[in-house]
Amino acid sequence: MSRRRLNHLLFIALLITGLSFYVSSFGLIVSSQQIINGIQKGSMYALIALGYTMVYGIIRLINFAHGDIFMIGVYLSCFTGELLIKRGISGAFLLSMLVAISGCVLLGVAIERVAYRPLRDKPRLTMLITALGVSLFLGNFLSLSPHQLPFPLKYLVFGPEFRSFPILIEEKTYEIWGVILNNIKLINLGIALLLMIVLEYIVKYTLLGKAMRATAFNKEVALLMGIDINRIITFTFALGAGLAGVAGIMYGTTYGVLQSPYLGLWPGIVAFVAAVLGGIGNIPGAMVGGFLMGTIETIATSINSSLGYGVTFLVLILVLLIKPQGLLGKPTVEKA
Repeated sequence: MSRRRLNHLLFIALLITGLSFYVSSFGLIVSSQQIINGIQKGSMYALIALGYTMVYGIIRLINFAHGDIFMIGVYLSCFTGELLIKRGISGAFLLSMLVAISGCVLLGVAIERVAYRPLRDKPRLTMLITALGVSLFLGNFLSLSPHQLPFPLKYLVFGPEFRSFPILIEEKTYEIWGVILNNIKLINLGIALLLMIVLEYIVKYTLLGKAMRATAFNKEVALLMGIDINRIITFTFALGAGLAGVAGIMYGTTYGVLQSPYLGLWPGIVAFVAAVLGGIGNIPGAMVGGFLMGTIETIATSINSSLGYGVTFLVLILVLLIKPQGLLGKPTVEKA
C-alpha cells in the first residue's frame, strides 16, 4: 500500500472517529428510520446528479443551470396537477409527471442549442460562465410577478409567492419493524430506482448508449466513425433534463410547499456534490453519491436543522482533497 493511500485511509478513519464523538455528544443514535428517510431523499438527489454527470462526461461542462431545470419540473407538475384536479381528470400524478418531463426536456435541449453549442469550441471557462448566466437568468426571470409583464410573458413566470403543491396521491403510512414508511416516498423511490436501471441499460447495452460512451471518450474519433455527436450531446441533455423533471414531481409530492423559483438552488448544489462524491462523469457513481448525500444530510439535520448545509460543503472539500476522482471515478489525464 502506498504512503499516500495510507495517509488517506488514516485521515478518513480520524474523520469518522471525530464525527462519531461529535454525534455522540448530542446523544444521537442513528436510527433505521433516518437511514430510510435518507435513502428516499437520496433518490431525488441521484436523479438530479445523473444530469450533471452525464453532461460532464460528454462535454466536460458543469451545467449549473441543471438545478433550475429541476425547479421548472417542480412548478410544471404543480400547475398541471392543479389544472387536472380542478377539471376532475384522473391520473393526475402520471400526467403531471409527463408534462414535467416534456417541459424539462424541451428546456434542456433549448439551453444546449442556444447557450452551449455555439461555445463548444471555446475555452471551458467561457462555457462555465455561460452556465452560471443561464442559471441566474432562469431564477430571476421566473421569480418575476406576472402582473409586471405584458400579456405573452405573464404566463411564462411563476411569481415569488409561496405555493402549495396539489395532492396528487392520497398519503398513507405504514409501520414495519418500528420504521414508518410513507406510500408517496416509496412510490418516488421505486420510480427513481426503475429509471436508474433503465438508464444503465440504455448506456451499456444500446447503440445510442455506445455512441454516448464513444463521444465521451473521444469526440473526434467518434465523429470519424460516423457518429452524429451533435445529436448525441442533445440527447444527453434531454435525458438529464427529463430525469430532473421526474425529480421535480418527487420534490413536490414529498414536501408539498414551493418556496420560490429559487428552490432548485440547494437541491442542485447537493446533487452536484453527490456527482463529485460518486465520481463526476460516472453514472453509477452519481447514483451512489445521491443516496449517500441524502443519508448524510438527513442525519446531519437531525442533529441541527442548519447543519446539513455545512456538512454538504464539508463533504465536497474532503472529496476534492482526498479522492478528487470520487468514489467510483478513475484518475484521468487532461488531453492536450
